[in-house]
Amino acid sequence: MSEIRVASRYAKSLIELAQEKGVLEQVKEDMDMFAKVLDQSRDLRLLMRNPVVKSDKKLAVINALFKGKVNDLTLAFFSIVARKGRESVLEFIAPEFVSQYNLYKGITTASVTTAVPLSEELRNELGQRLVAQTGQRVELEEKIDPSLIGGFVLRVGDQQIDSSVKYNLNKLRNKFKDNPYINKL
Repeated sequence: MSEIRVASRYAKSLIELAQEKGVLEQVKEDMDMFAKVLDQSRDLRLLMRNPVVKSDKKLAVINALFKGKVNDLTLAFFSIVARKGRESVLEFIAPEFVSQYNLYKGITTASVTTAVPLSEELRNELGQRLVAQTGQRVELEEKIDPSLIGGFVLRVGDQQIDSSVKYNLNKLRNKFKDNPYINKL
């Protein structure tokens, strides 16, 4: 079975159990923190994937890093996954958990890339427009890319709106290239 499918099943089980215990928000924060730590620590990712290192050693590392910092349910979940020999799947479970949590809560993630940081006013206006358009709560991820020169690139789900100066200049360049009258000059 693929790691993604396994991660999806574990994430779904964790969401259901956290809901039942009334600690869903805390577990979500724990999984966000776990995903962030994994993203920032290449060594931890490699350790979790390493088939030579025994599960109990990996669990000891997880306990050393997260005991007292995460909910008891989250720590017990890590323990169960490690005892099943699936600790390599933990790096996929965390983002899958967040994805399923967002789906459950009706939250859409949007990504906006701009040449300069958005002002608070623009951020709020964009958020309101996205909520009106999607009908869901929107979490806005902001990225800065000075090569855009100006404008923005907005991604919501599988849709993308590119209103950047860079994109428009490239379109204009292609129009000039395709124009037979300019090519004769």
